[in-house]
Amino acid sequence: MTQKGTTFHALPMSEEHAAEICTWQYEPPYNIYGWLPWEQMKALEIEFGDPKLRDTQYLSIVNDTGELYGFAQLFPLAGVTRLGLGLRPDLCGQGLGAPFVSTIVQEAASRQPQNEIDLEVLTWNKRAIRTYENAGFTIHDTYERLTPEGPKLFFCMVYTGVKLK
Repeated sequence: MTQKGTTFHALPMSEEHAAEICTWQYEPPYNIYGWLPWEQMKALEIEFGDPKLRDTQYLSIVNDTGELYGFAQLFPLAGVTRLGLGLRPDLCGQGLGAPFVSTIVQEAASRQPQNEIDLEVLTWNKRAIRTYENAGFTIHDTYERLTPEGPKLFFCMVYTGVKLK
């Protein structure tokens, strides 16, 4: 059972956590955030299936007892750390989003304190946008990007520390 007061910790992503993340199934329309099967990701060496990329960019987000709650990618750009993240599907909607995101922001800031922190989110994903705003992000740009399902509109949200609530 989870509680709102859960404390999160960022750890290097293990192969076991990577394999577990590949089993997560999100309800539509969020199912676009699913991953390929682990053996396929490893064979293709894509995303966290690539050991070097997993070691340098991916984190497991766990609670105090080491239970996997989600993951983060800290993608390096010039002067920016771009976040990619995912909360375990059965934990969505339980009020864990803002502290989960804040843990990831703190880890990104500790690694590259001089960098701006941002993320991209599909404009229709109101649930995620609200969570990011509650964690201190604001919308700075809107643009179209190619996705596996064709071109889609995205917001770029930048961490300002100013929370909506």
